[in-house]
Parts: sequence; structure tokens; C-alpha cells
Amino acid sequence: MTIAALAKPGLPEFSLFDPNQVLPAVQQALKDFQAVVAACCSMIDPDYANLLGALEATDERLGRTWSTISHMHNVCDSEALREPYAAAQELITRFHADLLQNQALFQAIRSYAEAVDESLDAAQRRVLEHWLRDFRLGGVALEEPARSRFKAISEQLARLATEFEETLLDATDAWSLLIDDELKLSGVPEHAREMFREQARGQGQSGYLLDLRGPSYQAIMTYADARELRQTLYRAYGTRASDQSEHGARFDNGPRIESLLRLKAEAAGLLGFANSAEQSLATKMAPDVATVVQFLADLVQRAKPSAEAELADLQRFSSAKLGIGVLMPWDIAYASEKLKLERFALDDEALRVYFPLERVLQGMLALCAQLFGVRARSRPVDAWHADVRYFDLINARDEVIAGCFFDLYARKSKRGGAWMDVCRQRVMSADLKQVPVAYLNCNFAPALGSEPALLTHEEVLTLFHEFGHGLHHMLTEVNQPSVSGIEGVEWDAVELPSQFMENFCWTEAGLALISGHVSTGAPLPASMLTQLKQTRHFHAGLFLVRQLEFALFDFQLHARESGGSMAEVLSLLSTIRAQVAVIQPPEWHRFPHGFGHIFGGGYGAGYYSYLWAEVLSADAFAAFPTHAPLDPAVGNRFRNEVLAVGGSRPALVSFRAFRGRDPEPAALLESYGMRQ
Repeated sequence: MTIAALAKPGLPEFSLFDPNQVLPAVQQALKDFQAVVAACCSMIDPDYANLLGALEATDERLGRTWSTISHMHNVCDSEALREPYAAAQELITRFHADLLQNQALFQAIRSYAEAVDESLDAAQRRVLEHWLRDFRLGGVALEEPARSRFKAISEQLARLATEFEETLLDATDAWSLLIDDELKLSGVPEHAREMFREQARGQGQSGYLLDLRGPSYQAIMTYADARELRQTLYRAYGTRASDQSEHGARFDNGPRIESLLRLKAEAAGLLGFANSAEQSLATKMAPDVATVVQFLADLVQRAKPSAEAELADLQRFSSAKLGIGVLMPWDIAYASEKLKLERFALDDEALRVYFPLERVLQGMLALCAQLFGVRARSRPVDAWHADVRYFDLINARDEVIAGCFFDLYARKSKRGGAWMDVCRQRVMSADLKQVPVAYLNCNFAPALGSEPALLTHEEVLTLFHEFGHGLHHMLTEVNQPSVSGIEGVEWDAVELPSQFMENFCWTEAGLALISGHVSTGAPLPASMLTQLKQTRHFHAGLFLVRQLEFALFDFQLHARESGGSMAEVLSLLSTIRAQVAVIQPPEWHRFPHGFGHIFGGGYGAGYYSYLWAEVLSADAFAAFPTHAPLDPAVGNRFRNEVLAVGGSRPALVSFRAFRGRDPEPAALLESYGMRQ
């Protein structure tokens, strides 16, 4: 891929991607950007088009280049890419740090803001507000040596976050376990055993090769009768990238965590914030640290009694039926699956055959058409892997308005988890007509041989979640890239569309679209539908306290005035677990070392956002009448008032426009089977 090809409009040419072109392409994009900045600084009589509009357009061009590079780093990581990626990321980080401390540009934009007339639309005003806010958060008011120190910290933080994720990926890929006796896999479903056989064959071995990627790990933890095997994988997974792993210091993320926390606290102090949690709230809905802490504390008070009762019930069942006297963390998923099977007569394996991936995907797209009036059409495109699919989104006038890449299977050198990312922004200018394009990435077990890939219901929820993010990006109608789609949306509201979409996976109408027997196409039987819906609140308390544990740990960790040693980090986690958790991991467990969301993924001091946004999403979904959960009138209103406007106005304003009032927490509690 040439330098020009990396920045070209339209879809990237992945088959031509060349790591050697990464650094030159970024250097050229930054050179072009710097020329625009220089022109903006010297303007005599600026208007929106030649000042903020020019900056927006140039930033979008840089984004085109970087989105392709960063995406390849996430899905096809390699030694050849890592060095140029790190060097290019450092250049971009340094450039943005310089940009937000550029006094001449700041004065030009501030002067324009003071003289601006009423001709700006809401999105343009939002862009202007964000520029002024970002200048403040970027340290424009700092004097030397604080200014240079802040820039240096920004570069170090970006580098450390990348190293954290790369190390976690390497640690995950480095561990495997070869099983030579099928009897040791008693309880594990046949499809998972075949996956293990295929993984062994891929390494030139016979037997069954287990690893720590999601499909493999979950299959063992949920179904393996061998308690010792579950404990082995639990320990390997829970000590990844830490001093407690079998690899010792080779993949230890501990020193990076210490550096990240110390530098974040220092940066916050330079800007005049008490801590990095307070700094993070400058771009969120929540008004202050106390509000977030109280929000989480209230949920703990409501959820913990339910979680304690659920765990006690699970312990009684395990003692009586499974012979497990004292439940350990590596028993929870296994025992829960057995209890769910007994209580609801619902076997996840029997359910999987009703969720073939292709049926789920097509049903999800059909649901999108019914709700939002856009249909999807597949077409072949240049992609980074043979499994990747691409769909255009088409409106009622038969116009292509967006596109989406689907990369749904787990493999080596691909980042774990599930995520949506931006490939191309919406641009509708005199010079360029470009529709928004999304990347949608998951880590499902791939199809084996001639058998189609099958999903658990939990994986169906994951797919809908990420597609909700994708819709937020793809259905935007905003023409200012920095507030279009997910861009510019407050971080604790960005999960609203994703969590909103999950709800349809529990409705009869939604399940009718996304389910069908893999062999016969027969609909999900009424009895299984009833059983599935009954499981929605199964162990909801245990799930919620786990999320609260993560959120409180993250937020209180970043609410400290200074960094901390790993001993202090682990001590804080222990304190929070004592207050919140009902399941206590062993002393050797090293959860922070693998907490990529907050140390490598941008959720630092923001993990609470999942729960904050869930209040919005549950209340938003409650707008659908119970008799018509796919009402296109409500769906169209959600599209117009939330998805289409993106970050062009505050999220609370968008919610009020859709719901007609402020959000209320009752729907969230009800979605967990709890009452106020």
C-alpha cells in the first residue's frame, strides 16, 4: 500500500498494506496538517469554513491514514508492524500535544469564538466548544517547563498503553496446553473438542490444544468436568502478563501500570485537577467525582444482597448435586451452567444450534431494516482476512449511506474481546462525498470443516452490542467529523446505542428474526423461548457486583492524588472486593495486569460508563410498547434523536428529545430483575 493509498477516500486496499509505508504515510499526513495549521494561524478575517472547517477536513484525512494502520495493528499484529506503528503513534501524539498548546492557533479560534455570529448550526457550535475545551485540557495555558513536561507525559502515556495491549496479546498467545486424552475433556461439547483438535493440527500436533483466547477459555471454564483443568486455565488466565505467570517477568505489565498511574496523576496535576478521575470527567456527562462514587455506591447497596443470595443458592446446589464442598472462582461458571440447566431445563449447547452465525447476522440486519429503515447488501471487497465480510447500508431511496466490515472469529495476532472502530468518517463536502464505514470485530469460535459457526446467546448479545456502536457511527447525519457518529459523544453516554440494541435479543419478535435451527431452519420452540427469557435475570446480581467491582476499582484508582506501587494497586483492589464482591479470587490472581479497558483501551476512570449508560439504554428501550418491541415509529425516533445527531449536541439533550424527559433508573433495576 503506497503512502497515497493509505490516505485515499473510500475503502482501504488491505491486500496492499505494507508496514514499511506506515511511517512515511503518517509523516506526510502530519506535514499536510501542519501546513493547514500555519494557514489558520495567519488568517486576517477567518470564517468557519477556512478555520474550523479546514482543521476538521485535515484531521479527517489524517484519520483515514491512521485508522487503517491502527486497525491492522489490532487484527493482524506482527513484529514487522510494531516498530513503525509505535514510531508513527509517537509522532501523532506529539503533533496533537503541540497542536493543543499552539498559542497562535488558540488565539485565532478564541478570537473567532468571541466574534462568531448566529450563522453557525448546532454541530458547528459544538465543534467550536470542543476545540476550546480541548485546548484547556491540552495545556494551552501552561508555562514552561510545565508545558514541555505535559507533552512528554502525553507521549509516554500513548506508548505505555500500546505496550500494555501488545504485552497482553503476547502473553495470551504464549500459553497453551496440549491434552492427549479425550477423557480429560469430559463435559466439554463436541464442537469445542473439534476446535481444540483443529488448533493442535494447526501446530503440527495430535491431541487437543487449549489456549487462553475467548472461545477456548470459556469452553473449559463452563463445561469441563475436570476441576483441576478448570483451575489450571483459571490460573493461567488470571496471571497473564504478570509476575505470577509461568513466564515470570517476560510479560509483566506491573511496571507499566505503575508508570501509567504516576504519569496520569502528574498530568492531571499540571492542568489543575485534583486527580485523573476529575480530569476525565471534563469530557463526560457525570458532573463530578462525588456523583460517580454515589452512583456506584447506590448500585452496590441494591445489588450485593441479590448477589449474596445467588451465591449461597449456588453453593447449596453445588454441595448437593456436584460434590463441590466449597466453591472456588474456577467453579463458578461450571456450577452456574449446571444450575441453570436444572432450574430452567435450558442447555446452552442445545440453544446454540438455533443461533447459526449467518442466521443471526442476517436477522440482525433485517431487524435494523425494520427499526431504522435501512437495509444491508453484501458485496466483495478487499479485506485483511478471508473470513471478513462487508455490507453496504442502503436507505429507502436506494442510496448507499454507510458500510461495515465484519471480522467475527478469534485467531492468533488478533486483539481479544469485541470492539467497533471507525474506518471512514462521513464527509459530505463540495470536494468529497464519503459515507461512514465501521469495523466490527469479535472473537467467536470459527466454523470447523463443513459445519457452520454457532453462537451462544451471550455471543449474540455481544454482536448486537458492537453493531449498536456501529449504527451510531454509520447512521449519523452530521457533516462535522469531530462530532459525527460516536465522535464527540460524552464517554459515559457512548454505550447507549450498544446496550440499547442488546435488548432486542430478549424479545420474542427479535428472536424470531435472529434464530433458526442450523439444519432445518425451524424457529426457536416456544418452550425454549420461555426458558431463555426466564434466564435473563439468572445471577444478575453476581454479574452486576462484578461490574461494580471493576468500575469502583478503576475510578478510585484514578481518584488518587498520586500514582502507586503494584502493592498499593492490589491492596486497593482487595479493599474494594471486601466491600463489593461476593467471590474472592486467590491472592496470586492479577486482574489489573489484564485490565486492558483502563490501561490500554481508553476507559481509564471511565469504566463506570457502562453502568451509567445502561441507565440511559434501559430507559430508552422502555419507550417501545410491550406489544410492539420492534415499532418502527419508536425506532425512527431513536435514529433521528440519538443516532443521527451523534456528538453534535450533549447526550442528555438527545435523550430528552427522544424520551421527552430526563433518564430514570427504574428501568435499569428492572432489567436486572430488581425493584427499587
